[in-house]
Amino acid sequence: MKRSILMVSLLLIISACKDAPKNETAMQSSYNEAFDTLLETYYEEGLKLDPISATAAGDNRYNDQFPNTLSEDYIAKLETYYTSIKEQLNDYPDDTLSESQLMSKNILKWECDIHLEELNFMNNRYFPIDQMWSVNLFMGQLASGASAQPFNTVADYNDWLERVDGYLVWLKTAESNMRQGMKEGYVLPKSLVVKILPQLKEMTEPNVEQHLFYAPVAIFPQDFSEAEKEELTKKYERMVTEKVIPAYQSVHDFMANEYLPKAREGTGIDEIPNGAAYYQHQIKKYTTTNMTAEEIHQLGLNEVARISGEMEKIKNQVGYKGDLRSFFDYVRNNPELMPYQEPNEVIENFNAIYERMKPKIDVLFDLKPKTAFEVRRTEAFRENSSSAEYNPGSLDGTRPGIFYVPIPDATTYNVYSDESLFLHEAIPGHHYQISLTQENEDLPQFRKTLWYSGYGEGWALYCESLGKELGLFTDPYQYFGMLGAEMHRAIRLVVDTGMHAKGWTREEAIEYSLANEAESEASIISEIERYMANPGQALSYKIGQLKIRELRNMANKELGDAFDIKTYHNEVLETGCVPLALLEDKIERWIASEKEVE
Repeated sequence: MKRSILMVSLLLIISACKDAPKNETAMQSSYNEAFDTLLETYYEEGLKLDPISATAAGDNRYNDQFPNTLSEDYIAKLETYYTSIKEQLNDYPDDTLSESQLMSKNILKWECDIHLEELNFMNNRYFPIDQMWSVNLFMGQLASGASAQPFNTVADYNDWLERVDGYLVWLKTAESNMRQGMKEGYVLPKSLVVKILPQLKEMTEPNVEQHLFYAPVAIFPQDFSEAEKEELTKKYERMVTEKVIPAYQSVHDFMANEYLPKAREGTGIDEIPNGAAYYQHQIKKYTTTNMTAEEIHQLGLNEVARISGEMEKIKNQVGYKGDLRSFFDYVRNNPELMPYQEPNEVIENFNAIYERMKPKIDVLFDLKPKTAFEVRRTEAFRENSSSAEYNPGSLDGTRPGIFYVPIPDATTYNVYSDESLFLHEAIPGHHYQISLTQENEDLPQFRKTLWYSGYGEGWALYCESLGKELGLFTDPYQYFGMLGAEMHRAIRLVVDTGMHAKGWTREEAIEYSLANEAESEASIISEIERYMANPGQALSYKIGQLKIRELRNMANKELGDAFDIKTYHNEVLETGCVPLALLEDKIERWIASEKEVE
């Protein structure tokens, strides 16, 4: 599950989902046009509140806007928005809705509840900037001219100028909010602040032509006139020198001179006011379950032990004589697993993985997305603190889905986990799951861009286990890489809960990871600090994977020879991102309907 969006006795109790009827769908024939209007209203009003998401989805109506999401006025609008929609849901009894509409109602109720709950906490206001997840980093991607923000017309260029003006208001408010957070005990750990400072400093680059926010000037479309180019060049020079650089310099100096000395020496979110309650909220948000930190911690310990046993088998298979921890070091430092000199060789290897698995895709999937797909190197400004990631294509399919790979140093890039990484981030992981959802004409618009970590990341991690079925993992090191990737997610259950609920330090979490997986120390440090910046998000992968695998095993057992893996995958994918309890309910109804056919 992707983080809100179980599995060896995981109790899935989602208040928004548990009351959904168990068997109403196949026979339910009602359809309510007025309810569709409510769904459309929810989606359209949501785009106005979050115009960046509209741009990311390929909707360019709000490309000039950047609301100050940190202002009290904006937060009040959010509360009104979710409260109003939740109240209106009561006007539509379940028996007046179609199967798909009922699913949408249950999802929408979950959405309203979890967002309203989040507004009770001050974390998003007082922690607006971190080293990995925050808005300033995504704005850097947009500024590069190679992401979702279009730069095809003069209007596009002017839209960006206006959006940057709004963003800089946000940045100023972020600085103000962090000052207030310092007074109230909401400060980031020092280990995170020292990673943020270089990111901010890079945006104070005095050479305008080298500045990231000036990058669109270098990609003027050929049909622009010389006069248009000249005018836009002057505007972008002023934007960078008079607005962007001073704004970033101010935030940088504040964080370096005032914030860093007051930053926390500790690690977990439970150290801040109301931190324990906030962490439980984050668990619910990202796993879409009511599991406790203690339950998740124990599940993680169990999974680590199980996967360690499988790793021992691979260690023995390749003839390594030492213990498992020394084998991790051997894999990390094996020069044969670091064969590249140039970043493009890393990219070519991922493309080759795709070619190897293509002949087997039809065995497991009969639905394939139309949206194009690319592998790209992560941009330099965020490469040193980023993990590999997938950025969805546009809703209309004109912008491809992109698998970003950080390659700070190609000579030290280790390939042992590349096959499992491709299965997760690319195909059939996030690219299939997200693109098929966006292309599904039967879904209302709001569900095409909905994201639940438990489901989305759970699906992607489940896809890593499909490697042998797709003709991969013939090399024992690549299979070990898959086990390593699964171990990595199991470790997350232990260290995330350890740091945020059980008093673990950053260093203890790093040491636990080093002892149980083959990731490099630099990568592990980056990961641990990622969990510190966004408590609970990392829990979603393993929780969701275990649930999707559990449902597959259940369907296989119940249906026997009638079980079809392609149909099962269709059932999981066709509804898009949903809380895990709703997915389980759907698969149970599908199994029952298949039995009736028999």
